[in-house]
Amino acid sequence: MVDEGLIKEVKVKIDAGAAAADVKDTLKMFELFKQIAEENEDLKEELEDMDIAIQMITTDADAKFWLKAHDGTLEFGEGEIDSPSFTFSATKEVGAGMLFGEVDATSAYMAGDITVEGNLQDAMAFQEIIELALEAYEDLAEDL
Repeated sequence: MVDEGLIKEVKVKIDAGAAAADVKDTLKMFELFKQIAEENEDLKEELEDMDIAIQMITTDADAKFWLKAHDGTLEFGEGEIDSPSFTFSATKEVGAGMLFGEVDATSAYMAGDITVEGNLQDAMAFQEIIELALEAYEDLAEDL
């Protein structure tokens, strides 16, 4: 079961908006996505055949995070990861906006607000993970 306290904490963060986000909110969002992935059939199915490693760099806060999607699960942490499928770089606000569902990653990429080095197909799959997780989050937050 997704931790109700985490849902409430994330709701406060999302309601405050990406501009008010702290760089550590990335880890909270990843934890939420991980817990949702353990329960939500649509997200589980999306993750089943995936084997990607994502390096996220927050350009204005000197912070790095990683996320692995493989065998139907999500793992994450702080720091660097060896051999990422792609590296995603953005400011704290744009990165949080993407994780909060405020910023469309494709539009931000086209506008030059994010950079992606590596496999763009995996980057698009990552966007799909975020969208599915946020849809599931909205259902959970609605029930509180």
